[in-house]
Amino acid sequence: MRYLPEPQRRQGSHAGPAILLINLGTPDSPAPRSVRRYLRQFLSDPRVIEIPRALWLPILYAFVLTTRPRQSARKYASIWSPGGSPLRVHTEQQARLLGERLGPQVRVEFAMRYGEPSIPAAMARLKAEGCERILLFPLYPQYAASTTASALDHVTEFLRRTRNVPEIRLAMEFHEHPAYIAALAGLVRDYWRHSGRPDRLVMSFHGLPRYTIACGDPYSQQCHRTARLLAERLVLAEGEWQIAFQSRFGRTAWIEPYTAATLSGYGRQRVRRVDVVCPGFVADCLETLEEIGIEGRKTFLDSGGIEFHLLPCLNERADWIDALVVIARQHLGGWTTS
Repeated sequence: MRYLPEPQRRQGSHAGPAILLINLGTPDSPAPRSVRRYLRQFLSDPRVIEIPRALWLPILYAFVLTTRPRQSARKYASIWSPGGSPLRVHTEQQARLLGERLGPQVRVEFAMRYGEPSIPAAMARLKAEGCERILLFPLYPQYAASTTASALDHVTEFLRRTRNVPEIRLAMEFHEHPAYIAALAGLVRDYWRHSGRPDRLVMSFHGLPRYTIACGDPYSQQCHRTARLLAERLVLAEGEWQIAFQSRFGRTAWIEPYTAATLSGYGRQRVRRVDVVCPGFVADCLETLEEIGIEGRKTFLDSGGIEFHLLPCLNERADWIDALVVIARQHLGGWTTS
């Protein structure tokens, strides 16, 4: 069958607009088998790894997926919460809180680009509930082809198999939105109010290969814009903060400066206290809790640093939920009565 069967409209079903919050994804568990399944889906995405398939897939299956899952599983186990993956727990809570704030006229769902709940399953649920207008809201403040565009690819795959497609809008990015910047600044100020101020604030963003920027990806420029706006909002002098990029994978050159090298350098310079905030992530996950909170801490302290603080992500902060409401309502313009 070329098209998916159209769901029967249930009496009393939701006929108003819907919002689909989209995040990157997570394994179902920290077990190696589950992590391998997740990594296979993630690293098979041509938006993520742009090497020609004929070259990359043999490397992926012969080497990466035979060694990396066990290593990554140990990292996931170190940050796994009683409720499951922190990324899923926080994203689900953000969807619930946003739904409560917007009220019953707007249906709010969440999905993951890799893993569960999947984007096609979430789209199918919304269609079954009678949602004919759907706002896609990737939770990536800065646009990248490997994140936002990849999520949109997955949506369009579902739409290609759908006979009666819903009306679609996309919240492309919000890297300089005043409500997002205000929530970030509020997070940092609240943390410093209780824990004191650092000698340096490192703003660590997920990295990308340098060639993607040369090909026209605006991600790096948007990260620098976010960092600059946050520094201005916090009234930080030039020597008090530093942008950096984490999560380098493979041997190709990535956006610099690298977070690990930055932290190591501060340790060797005997910078006493470093705080790290991760403005590119709106929910704590492996990249914040383990890569920065565990590995980054060790890098800094082993290099001679004295005190290391990882600030939490926005998670369920009230000002962040307020920001989600503001951004969502702007994109829902004309779809709701309020």
